[in-house]
Amino acid sequence: MTTSVNPPADTPLAVPPLAVPPLADAEELTCDVLVIGGGTAGTMAALTAAEHGANVLLLEKAHVRHSGALAMGMDGVNNAVIPGRAEPDDYVAEITRANDGIVDQSTVRQTATRGFGMVQRLESYGVKFEKDEHGDYAVRQVHRSGSYVLPMPEGKDVKKVLYRQLRRREMRERIRIENRVMPVRVLTAGGRAVGAAGFNTRTGQFVQVRAGAVILATGACGRLGLPASGYLYGTYENPTNAGDGYAMAYHAGAELTGIECFQINPLIKDYNGPACAYVANPFGGYQVNRHGERFVDSDYWSGQMMAEFAAEVASDRGPVYLKLSHLPEESVSALETILHSTERPTRGTFHSGRGHDYRTHDIEMHISEIGLCGGHSASGVRVDDHARTTVPRLYAAGDLACVPHNYMIGAFVFGDLAGADASQYTAYEGELPGDQLREAHELIYRPLRNPDGPPQPQVEYKLRRFVNDYVAPPKSGARLSLALEAFERMHTDIAGMGARTAHELMRCAEVTFIRDCAEMAARSSLARTESRWGLYHDRLDHPQRDDASWFHHLDLHKSPSGAMEFTARPVAPYLVPVDGFDPVGGTSRALGEVHAEDVATAGSRDVAPVAALVGADVAPVAALVGAADPEPTAAPQTSVTAPSGEESSARLLELVALAEEEPELDALQPYLTDPAAAVRREAVAVLTETLPPGTGTALATALRDAHAEVRTAAAASLRELVETLPAEPDLRDGLAAALAEPDPVVRAAALDVLRALRLGDARLFADSLADSDIGVRIEAVRALVSVDAAGELARAAVGEPSREVRVAIAKGLATVSAERPARDTPAADDPAGGAVEAALTGLLDDPDALVRAAAYGALGTTGCPAPLTARAVAALTEPAWQVRAGAATALSVADPDVAVPALAKALADSNADVRKAAVLALTRHRATEEARAALATATTDSDADVRAYAGRAL
Repeated sequence: MTTSVNPPADTPLAVPPLAVPPLADAEELTCDVLVIGGGTAGTMAALTAAEHGANVLLLEKAHVRHSGALAMGMDGVNNAVIPGRAEPDDYVAEITRANDGIVDQSTVRQTATRGFGMVQRLESYGVKFEKDEHGDYAVRQVHRSGSYVLPMPEGKDVKKVLYRQLRRREMRERIRIENRVMPVRVLTAGGRAVGAAGFNTRTGQFVQVRAGAVILATGACGRLGLPASGYLYGTYENPTNAGDGYAMAYHAGAELTGIECFQINPLIKDYNGPACAYVANPFGGYQVNRHGERFVDSDYWSGQMMAEFAAEVASDRGPVYLKLSHLPEESVSALETILHSTERPTRGTFHSGRGHDYRTHDIEMHISEIGLCGGHSASGVRVDDHARTTVPRLYAAGDLACVPHNYMIGAFVFGDLAGADASQYTAYEGELPGDQLREAHELIYRPLRNPDGPPQPQVEYKLRRFVNDYVAPPKSGARLSLALEAFERMHTDIAGMGARTAHELMRCAEVTFIRDCAEMAARSSLARTESRWGLYHDRLDHPQRDDASWFHHLDLHKSPSGAMEFTARPVAPYLVPVDGFDPVGGTSRALGEVHAEDVATAGSRDVAPVAALVGADVAPVAALVGAADPEPTAAPQTSVTAPSGEESSARLLELVALAEEEPELDALQPYLTDPAAAVRREAVAVLTETLPPGTGTALATALRDAHAEVRTAAAASLRELVETLPAEPDLRDGLAAALAEPDPVVRAAALDVLRALRLGDARLFADSLADSDIGVRIEAVRALVSVDAAGELARAAVGEPSREVRVAIAKGLATVSAERPARDTPAADDPAGGAVEAALTGLLDDPDALVRAAAYGALGTTGCPAPLTARAVAALTEPAWQVRAGAATALSVADPDVAVPALAKALADSNADVRKAAVLALTRHRATEEARAALATATTDSDADVRAYAGRAL
């Protein structure tokens, strides 16, 4: 194992230490609203505050263009409350249950009621959410109640889209962005926030800011526990999120809450990336034990679910897998596109290196290290429903704020709330607090005074190993007490850390934040003497939930003496009633400091320790730190392509410079027609980033470029920008012309954009049903569904050679929404309806099982008349489980006298998906006594989903 140690100062490789800048030489910046953190919540806070007229300063320790948890994009939204698909009150109740009742419903309700508006706002910026062919949001049901999951198949562009908004001319006049500036303390005066102190992570310059209000949006504390790999930056959460905001809020005097409720997630074994059930489940994936059984009984992604997950992993039914091998090729291909690009670009390489393929191997899952996160559990800074903390003019938003299970949409919502409320304040005009500036200056530059001290990676490794050893659940008072002793000793280790560069100073400052968060986590866990939230707070010495004493929030704050003090705050009465919980509010009770138990010595304390042991634990700090012997940590990677040939030309350099000037289309036109393909491709990228008027037509022209790379770039850009492009006649003409291009990538993109912008008609789309490319024909099917061309779709079902296209046609026939007579109208009086029924009847005889399954599933929407009911009953005995599941779905709308007995028999099917489909179909017939009796038998099924859906139906 290699240990990274700074070389002695007199060696040729030693870097001369950076000089400590005098405090008096600080650069001072002034603003109305200071936003700390340029990720999800911070970007939205800055935009909203600027729109309200405030002068905004946005500080980011990296670069706003690619910082934060959204840096690589997002694969979907977990909590989209879309009108018609979910109700805000149902969502609030769901989150309340998931968090064992310990919530401020007023904050959760902000996300529930404002989330849809935020989705629409993001869409107006150019963020793409999955929609069906009619332009409605394609919300999926992953939880057993409520449809809240909104996929983002092209979500890799989210951060780029937000950065484009920050760079709009009207925003650039109001928002000043300072990249590579890292605050370490919020400054307070007169009991309110007045600014911040930090430094430039490239030059080392000290920076002080005076502000009217401060918004903390620094993300989770993802670098708290140590991953199983031992790599410091191999965390489940974004590793740049080291608890900066948690520590800054604490030292500014703000209350934090729920810090004992950890974030723990399922992840891929040996690869610190999520297993992505939220992505895979809408495609038909699910979690199973080694016997192939679904085992999770909890109804929401929560600590209870993680407790069930951990128990299954540890039992003889483990390991646990994300099952994908049963899915058809088109689903697996779609998942690979999302999981290997947006979610984790290295994931495909990881699986390939092991010789694993989703088609033949299911994905072994495990459990992540612990972290603190408001957005995925409930650990964060206490905020009200306007994102205000308990310190006046200090705000918190995103994963830093305690709004349980808030996720990405909640981060945007609370960033917006914070920006709007903070915009009322103007810059602080008083003197900045000198003692706080001196303290921040010492915290930052102390490692420069000891450049040959233990390096940050070793100190951090040791600290986080203690977190794993003593703080990670299951917890106990003894281990938590040992943790506090260890973290107290770590003060000395941290004080001895050495650094030579500004970058190393940044990492050293992050270690101080991690230590603060580790102590908060240990003391909070020690204070709450019960078990709650499943695995998140599992106390072995207090194994039961104690609502009588602990139906409270546990708040912590820094006392005037510098001690960590606690308060038990009763849960406020709910806005939305939830069975099993009845909070009445009341008076908080002060708990004061929480002290460690006396666990330093085993056995009786009546006899003095053996003399040989005295002084055994007084090794030099350097030796203690070096003993950790950590794995080498990977340096942050950036994707840089070395210029060569045409790419190093002066024209490319001109384009890069031009992009910063927000050019009009006329200025870019010479580059879009440049003789060099590399220049034209880069011009398309600049056009996409700057989005001047006429962009759509220019990109449509680029679809017909002679070079494939330029065409591909233009196609990708049109798909990315489709929500923001005006539906102009010139754009329609350009896209229609592209349908005749030989490149299938171009034809597919043209159809997609024509459909999304409502620029095509049935005649235009129908011509592409004869295209030679399968992907183009599928896009044509989707386009025809968007214009309710039932007749064209029905005709296309005859003679179509591709299974994938026939499946798409079957599903499309189920979703066409043309106004037609009632279901019982004879086909002769309803030609379109008769054509749909005839086409689906023909597909029921298809030689491919997946096509037959899709056709039966479509009958569950279009209707299942008597002749087809008989076929569906017979299909319940087909060899392919997909067909049996589809047949059960068809029977959900059939005559109950025929359907219910057949579905009751299907509850004994060997395949859990078939049994689940039968339960869901019986739910539609539960008005009959026979259906309810059949559902009652399913409540004891071996499959957790079957049991849960049957229980809900009853």
